[in-house]
Amino acid sequence: MRTLIVLGIGSLCFGWAIAAGELPPPEATEQWTPLPPVIAVPAGGVPSDAVVLFNGTNLDAWEPVRSGEPGWKIEDGAMIIAPNPKPCDQRTKAVFSDLQLHLEFRSPAKVEGAGQDRGNSGIFFMGLYELQILDSWQNPTYVNGQAAAIYKQHPPLVDANRRPGEWQTYDVVFIAPRFAPDGRLLAPARMTAFHNGVLVQYDAVLRGPTVFRGEPHYAPHAARLPLVLQDHRNPVAFRNIWVRELTLPETTP
Repeated sequence: MRTLIVLGIGSLCFGWAIAAGELPPPEATEQWTPLPPVIAVPAGGVPSDAVVLFNGTNLDAWEPVRSGEPGWKIEDGAMIIAPNPKPCDQRTKAVFSDLQLHLEFRSPAKVEGAGQDRGNSGIFFMGLYELQILDSWQNPTYVNGQAAAIYKQHPPLVDANRRPGEWQTYDVVFIAPRFAPDGRLLAPARMTAFHNGVLVQYDAVLRGPTVFRGEPHYAPHAARLPLVLQDHRNPVAFRNIWVRELTLPETTP
């Protein structure tokens, strides 16, 4: 029996040796080009390839969605939704497709209202696909409408909200939908999001643009569109907003 065991182990080692001999050299699987672009990433700063949309000094990158309406105000380096008889969202003058977004927001320290009437705003990618902003600290509402929800589609994976009046962050990767020349949907929009550094949406597939009532559905639209911040009659503040436009490998649907 002992001899059989020794022979068995020897045969196994011989088999491994044959398999190892058939493997290509390490160099065969090394990729040296093309080199990734080099960007500077200062600690706590903005990546060198980012487009700064708000740095606390001016609203040059933004405009009201309705021509002739007033813009929002700046106080202490923050862009704040200004009282307006008729709410008016603000949009970027630049247009975007696939992107990485960093945005910081703050709900009012004084709690007023409840549910969807408390610290409500939102960031609309391409002006169509909303990641909800809401004061959700101890504020019950429908889960696909709380902070960090893809509104009316995907609740956040966890509740990572801070107290009212504290600054919070969103870091988001948004991949725009793809349409065929005849308008057919080739690939839906997708989103991954971090709320205060915590993963809250992972490669979520969007069923269409955000709608308040009914089910979403896709309709063809431009490949590049503005970002929009929502005016929901609550004085939500924003600061340190930047985006990185992404160039991703195209895949065949």
